Amino acid sequence: MDQKELITLVKEKATRWLNGPIDEASREAILHMMNHNEAELIESFYRDLEFGTGGLRGIMGVGTNRMNIYTVGMATQGLCNYLLEQFSHREEISVAVAYDCRNNSPLFAKITAEICAANGIKAYLFESLRPTPELSFAIRRLGCQSGVVITASHNPKEYNGYKAYWEDGGQIINPHDVNIIREVQNIKSIGEVKFGAKSDSIIKLGEEMDALYIEEVAKQSLNPEIIEAHSDVKIVYTPIHGTGVMMVPRALKRLGFKNIYNVPEQDVVDGN
Repeated sequence: MDQKELITLVKEKATRWLNGPIDEASREAILHMMNHNEAELIESFYRDLEFGTGGLRGIMGVGTNRMNIYTVGMATQGLCNYLLEQFSHREEISVAVAYDCRNNSPLFAKITAEICAANGIKAYLFESLRPTPELSFAIRRLGCQSGVVITASHNPKEYNGYKAYWEDGGQIINPHDVNIIREVQNIKSIGEVKFGAKSDSIIKLGEEMDALYIEEVAKQSLNPEIIEAHSDVKIVYTPIHGTGVMMVPRALKRLGFKNIYNVPEQDVVDGN
């Protein structure tokens, strides 16, 4: 494809978004790129953000090649379609959703849960950021059929991601990964996504699930008597502005350690 054909393709895709059910801020951003920043327009629309075996991961922004509420929405609609097909024999299907400290993670998680609810799927959403292992625990504890965590792991601050999990608490694997990818690829437009659910239809997860998770973590200790004998050892912990602040100090205390020192400046949740 030459440059002229690429620009034509990109403008066609951008125009489809402009004509679709998008918010005003996104509309203005697209118009600005079309009128003033062709290079950014190409980067934002030259391809669709790929849903792979690890889910989605990309730079946040407006466009088909960016992480935003619409690409997250299309991924979630594809996941919902697969769950409704795979578990059609069940009276109730449920999904748990968690998120990390990154910018827009709470928003993407909320959108994910709302789309699940709009599809008739029971949606659980953690009330604030939580470490990914707690999502895996919650899926199994609640008997969910799937789960989603909004995170981009080690990537720079401009990125975010979307990872799908199965009912065993692990990330999706064959054959479910390829089947979900197929369903996501079948979603061709924003208009196919059910954005309609209200937030009050979402079940919030918080302290009760945290307490259950901490108790399960404590059960994994191989030699609790050694911890008891050395409970006064000094431990310095930093989450480096991430989700660990929610659980690690608490888990260490539950295990019996008495001298835990946090780095207050790095306890602050900061997506930047």
